Amino acid sequence: MSGVWAVVPVKEFTGAKQRLSPALSPEERRALAAIMLEDVLDALSPVRELAGLVVVTVDPAATSLAVRHGARVVNEGAREGHTGAVAAAQRLLVREGRAGMMTMPGDIPLLTSAEVAATLAAHRAAPAFTIVPAHDDLGSNAIVCSPPAAVPLRFGEDSFYPHLDAARAHGIEPLVVRHAGIGMDIDNPVDLIAFLKNPARASTRTLAFLEQSGVAGRLLAMGEPSPSNTTFHLC
Repeated sequence: MSGVWAVVPVKEFTGAKQRLSPALSPEERRALAAIMLEDVLDALSPVRELAGLVVVTVDPAATSLAVRHGARVVNEGAREGHTGAVAAAQRLLVREGRAGMMTMPGDIPLLTSAEVAATLAAHRAAPAFTIVPAHDDLGSNAIVCSPPAAVPLRFGEDSFYPHLDAARAHGIEPLVVRHAGIGMDIDNPVDLIAFLKNPARASTRTLAFLEQSGVAGRLLAMGEPSPSNTTFHLC
C-alpha cells in the first residue's frame, strides 16, 4: 500500500469564479484562477509526506501547470463539478490500491506546505477521516480519507457539517483540524479584500498578480462591502 495522494479538482478557467464578477472582469477572473492554482501546487509539490499529486481537469492551462509541478493529470470526472471530480479520483485511487486521499480546492492561495504536513501528521490510522473547514465553518477546504473512499463526499457552500455526519454514518469519528491558510478560500469580493489584508499574503503569486494588475488597488479603494451587499462597479 502506498501513501496518501493529494487531489485537486480544477474547473475550466474560462468563466471561472463567477461570484467575483461584480469586481473582476472575465479575463481577470480567468487569470486569478490560474494564479491561485499555481500557489496551491507550489505548496503541495514539495510535501514529502504525500505519495503523489493528482489534478483533475480538462483545462489546457491547468494541465500545463500540473505537469510543471510533477502532478498526474486525470480527465475523468473533470466536467462533473467539484464533487464528481473528487469522486472520480477516489475511484482511481481505490483501483490503484492507494492508502489514502487528501483533497483541497485550487482557490486557497494561502495554503502552505507546513499546513499540509501538519494535517497529514494529525490524521489517524485507517479507517480515518480528517477535515479542515473553511474560515466560516461552512465549506470543507481539505479532507483526508483513508482508505480513499472511506466516506462519500459531497461539496458545496455548507458541506462541513454534512461531511462530519457522513463520516459518523460510516463508523468513523471525524477529526477537525483548523489552519488559517487552508481555511481562506477566495469565492467573492469580501474574500479578496480579506486576503489583501492578511499578512501571510506576501509570499504568494496571487498577491503579485492582484497588485500588478491593479485589482488590489481598485478593491481596497472601494472599501470593504458587507457580506449581504457585494455590489461593485468596475472602473
